[in-house]
Amino acid sequence: RKIEERKIYAIDILEEPLSALRARANLEKISTIRTILNDVEKGVDVPSQSCDLVLLTNILFEVDDKTFVLKEAQRVLKSGGKILVVDWKEESPLGPKEGKVSSQEVKKMAKDLKLKLEDEFPAGDYHYALVFKKP
Repeated sequence: RKIEERKIYAIDILEEPLSALRARANLEKISTIRTILNDVEKGVDVPSQSCDLVLLTNILFEVDDKTFVLKEAQRVLKSGGKILVVDWKEESPLGPKEGKVSSQEVKKMAKDLKLKLEDEFPAGDYHYALVFKKP
């Protein structure tokens, strides 16, 4: 199905990126995006088993409870749904000085949650990407 036909939840702890997204969606005439101002470490206002795909991009390095964030992603996923994690490589000279989480750590957390690693690849010079599937 086309993206315009699907419900999209955009969640951020800051209003500014959500506002920019709403403006862009209006410009592009996309009405299926629901923006949610929310701290993902406290849970998200998205129904359980309602999503086909969850994107966790440049977020794990910022949160204290990385496992909880992965559990929330798993909770909102339908069976067979996928999680794409993109985050900073530990050895990257750019990005945060502290808090980077290795791809190995993410894979271990996901395995403990019974998520299946489907793919792993570099996402540019400074990031890694992991794709997990919910059974």
